[in-house]
Amino acid sequence: MTQERTFRAPRITINRVYTRHGDGGLTRLVGGQQLPKDDLRIESYGTVDELNAFIGAARQTLLEALPGTAPDRRERLETLGRSLYRVQHELFNLGSILATLPEDVHPRQPRITEAEIERLEAEIDEAQEDLETLRSFVLPGGARLNTDLHVARTVCRRAERLCVQLGREGGADPLPVGYLNRLSDALFVWSRWASLLLGAPEVLWEPDVSASGMAAKAATEDGSTKEQG
Repeated sequence: MTQERTFRAPRITINRVYTRHGDGGLTRLVGGQQLPKDDLRIESYGTVDELNAFIGAARQTLLEALPGTAPDRRERLETLGRSLYRVQHELFNLGSILATLPEDVHPRQPRITEAEIERLEAEIDEAQEDLETLRSFVLPGGARLNTDLHVARTVCRRAERLCVQLGREGGADPLPVGYLNRLSDALFVWSRWASLLLGAPEVLWEPDVSASGMAAKAATEDGSTKEQG
């Protein structure tokens, strides 16, 4: 017995990459409508595509780090890798719905649902169990995977802002905004979790590690030295 699909299978054939149809600065939506390539809707799903590429880069970094990871932590890193892989497919589903005007959406067209949001929330909670409470903001760094996930997080926030604007103009379902909001939270938690699993230190924000802060510290130390002299 064949399992019924939740969403319809892709119906595309790509046998020629360039068509020259877009040379005039226009592109087509799923419903066939033409829009300028800098239209807000195009910018929205284009940024989701950009996010997908960065998550793919993060997943590749993770896969390359696996052989040198301690066995007791490798399984949890593999779990993270599977989550990133699933998210890549979810982002393509999201792009599909953003590339379609609301009135043209097919009942079984790939999309984001509450199930995707709930799954992210469960994964955030699971990763958080391993992490200590933060007492400062964290900066990207310490490990390449941490940095890759932070870059993805910032692109995710940009995609979210664009979808908020698109929704305000009446051109989008509200679920993509909720999904991207939760995904950005997940990417933040996963960046911390990755550092923990790789044994890398977290880089905490210290306001005085700045030109003005260091200058003040140097002046204080210089004054102390003169007083002692």
